[in-house]
Amino acid sequence: MLIQIISLLLNVAVGLVAGACLLRLYMQWTGTPFYNPIGHLVLALSNWLVLPMRRFIPAAGRLDSASLVAAAVLKLLQHLLLSALIVGLTGAATPLLATIVMALFDLAALALSLATAVLIAAVIASWLRIDPALAHVLHRLTAPILNPFRRWAPTPGGLDLSPLFAIVAIQVLSIVLRYLQDLVLRALVIG
Repeated sequence: MLIQIISLLLNVAVGLVAGACLLRLYMQWTGTPFYNPIGHLVLALSNWLVLPMRRFIPAAGRLDSASLVAAAVLKLLQHLLLSALIVGLTGAATPLLATIVMALFDLAALALSLATAVLIAAVIASWLRIDPALAHVLHRLTAPILNPFRRWAPTPGGLDLSPLFAIVAIQVLSIVLRYLQDLVLRALVIG
């Protein structure tokens, strides 16, 4: 029970900060401005980690490498702490390579969850009257995800179904990701 509680707390804390780092990366890649409530939250959660890393990790074009590395390091530390806790409480050790692989798959799963959350927020915002600046940010964040679906998705009665198709596609990717994770971990542990 203690491992589950600590795992939950670590997952929430690391997920919040690593998610902010990933959203920062995505916002910079899409050219979304940070002068809005979402941008201020992202910067507040990630500046303490990303800004020092930028001294050593340069950007690769529009890709903010420091934000990606920061998110990956956080997920790796989360999994290393959980592995150490499990060893301390049960004596069962997880191979280091398996821990690293789990952290990378967890980072990819976090990115997919973040994409789903942004899509859901944009759909809800489209139903409500929200601040136009916030609506603009959500539109900028969702456009790269939705545009491929908008090209072929039907619009019955003028209803944009592209968010539904995008969320279903993300869920399919999540299932494939979990399947690949299981395959890789089995190969590492058994092999």
